[in-house]
Amino acid sequence: MQTIRPGAFAIVFLLFSSPYGLADDPPKSAHPVFDRVVDLVIENFYDVSALDRFRSAVKREIEDPGSPLTKDSPNARVDRAIDAILASLQASHTGRYKPNTIDYFELIDIFRFAVRRDMERLFPPRGEASYPGIGMVTSEENGTRFVTDVYDGSPADKAGILVGDEILSVDGAPYHEIKSFQEKVGQTVELQLRRAQGAAPTTVKVAVKRSRPLHTFAEAIKDSVMVIERGGRHIGYVRLWTLSSPEGMETVARELGAGRLKDVDGLVVDLRGRWGGGSSDAAELFVGDTPPFRLIPRKGDDILANVRWHRPVVAIIDEGTRSGLEVFAYALKANGIPLVGAQTAGALLAGRAYLLPDDSLLELAVLDAVLDENERLEGRGITPDMPVAFVLPYAAGKDAQLAAAVQEMERILEER
Repeated sequence: MQTIRPGAFAIVFLLFSSPYGLADDPPKSAHPVFDRVVDLVIENFYDVSALDRFRSAVKREIEDPGSPLTKDSPNARVDRAIDAILASLQASHTGRYKPNTIDYFELIDIFRFAVRRDMERLFPPRGEASYPGIGMVTSEENGTRFVTDVYDGSPADKAGILVGDEILSVDGAPYHEIKSFQEKVGQTVELQLRRAQGAAPTTVKVAVKRSRPLHTFAEAIKDSVMVIERGGRHIGYVRLWTLSSPEGMETVARELGAGRLKDVDGLVVDLRGRWGGGSSDAAELFVGDTPPFRLIPRKGDDILANVRWHRPVVAIIDEGTRSGLEVFAYALKANGIPLVGAQTAGALLAGRAYLLPDDSLLELAVLDAVLDENERLEGRGITPDMPVAFVLPYAAGKDAQLAAAVQEMERILEER
């Protein structure tokens, strides 16, 4: 197998066709979406050794005596069957996403080149992926829904919604990621939440906007920038929600070279992202050897041609640090930069997206990825130098991982 070195590939935006023509393919179910998923996996999945296990899973789902899969099977049965056969592959960058989730819109924008022929049909008239929302992401924990992410500068952020808040309802109805906000763009909704366990519910009014995912990520990266003053020292902070938005990394470079972070004594880089993506050499901004480089015109401002940060850095990682962000974290750790937080996702493969007959999106791992000749992060992840747990339910915005990272930066600056 050819080794893929950092800098030699992008984590997403890869097109790949398998050279393997495999016999003994599983039977057909006659359901177009299920059968298309099966064909794409057999033709393109990166690990041929997993396909026997996959075929067995396909056969089980089709011949399930309790609920055999046919062309007339209800959607819920098809969804369960597809989830089961994809889970049998035991790989990251592999899953099906439907347009009733934020993940769908974010991934289709990240993989927009792979599905470019369908973008204008899906998102008329200009083919720009977007969805109605308020800029927050939630997940269920033991049957209770909590806010897991609030995008910096989003309507949810401005309304004071905090990570860890329990979400009870939107306009009196159960919360749905997309449905709750459809046909309400430009209006406000009443979101009922609970900030402490057993506390009385409170109601927050939040503006609904149409979000373009990559633009939203770039804006969130910019709005995350802050300077923390401690004991006469200034500690900068920026959160990299994804590396897939070129605007986001350009913003970070500008802030470091000539913006709000230019004169800070040290920097906390938050790699607790939503998606990885982007260039695998993004960490060069902090660990590269080339010198900073400016072009100075006769009139006007200097032009930053090459920004390199050579002051202290501490990074925060967790299970949201995946794919390209894991390569970023790996490069930082290899260069002696301390990592604070929790184990990364262990999700480092190269994925491609395929549009299915029902316009759902299949992400499929099509290439393996290896670092430093033989280092694989898939299924393993990166261990932090300073483990710090984050307890989500009713966190009320408290962030022990960020606090520990700032404290570590204070220690480093004190030693210097």
